[in-house]
Amino acid sequence: MPGSPDVLPLRVVAVTYSPGEALEGFVTSLAEATTRAVDVVLADNGSTDGVPEQVAARHPQVRLLRTGGNVGYGAAVNAGLAGAPGRYALVANPDVRFEPGAVDELLTVAARWPRAATVGPAIRTPEGELYPSARDLPRLSTGAGHALLGWAWPGNPWTARYRREREAPRERTAGWLSGSCFLVDLEAFAAVGGFDPGYFMYFEDVDLAERLGRAGYLHVYAPTAVVVHEGGHATRREPHRMQRVHHTSALRYLSGQYPGRRHAPLRTALRAGLGARMLLSHVSGRVAAGARFQRRAEGVGRTDREARA
Repeated sequence: MPGSPDVLPLRVVAVTYSPGEALEGFVTSLAEATTRAVDVVLADNGSTDGVPEQVAARHPQVRLLRTGGNVGYGAAVNAGLAGAPGRYALVANPDVRFEPGAVDELLTVAARWPRAATVGPAIRTPEGELYPSARDLPRLSTGAGHALLGWAWPGNPWTARYRREREAPRERTAGWLSGSCFLVDLEAFAAVGGFDPGYFMYFEDVDLAERLGRAGYLHVYAPTAVVVHEGGHATRREPHRMQRVHHTSALRYLSGQYPGRRHAPLRTALRAGLGARMLLSHVSGRVAAGARFQRRAEGVGRTDREARA
């Protein structure tokens, strides 16, 4: 049927900031990831390498949207999703490569979970590790343990619980899904106002998930869909700035969970703790990399029947 959500092009939004050669792989891998027509929007935050322009010129399904400067990740995604047709859109980092059928599998899983606002794939690193992309929402208990111990003792129980790394990959709900790649229900996204542009980078996906959860929506992990994510481009380019941004965003999110005068001492303690962690990160360079991943990317990208065979 003309105009049906199933036949409209699927909006795919990638935020670009001098993405380099990875962007070509992102676009070309989409061809085998879905049978749907795609409308790829590169929400460009001021690239200077000329790559977004070159990729848009080579691929007719790709168009460049200039955001007017480096406005941050969430604000750029909001701009890229404006006016998107149909029920779903895909948000992904430009250094993601999609395994064959990955996007169609996300759409299939979404159809099984009508209250899912986001559906996220298994995210594999180029080294074959499974990125813990479907986590619980951070709370003081698990969050403090993860923040303090994760970089030095990756297998500590607080990090393992928060990142749910000791569970075998399976289709399940999560507190939040990594914003590096997920399918999003556009009506749900609009209902909560999209990403909070107050987060320049980091924690915008956590904040979005928390607000969607309060509105009654779910977040579903779909490890039968697989993408490969190189990651770390921004951190390698500006490591100290990204450390500051990460800790600033963490403080913004956690402080927002504990508002009011009675929580003022707690917010002061959070500020001091995150400040100390940022200083240690700057001095050692270890915290910025985060806790090492604890699982190989095995048992993902298969149906339940295949996994049991």
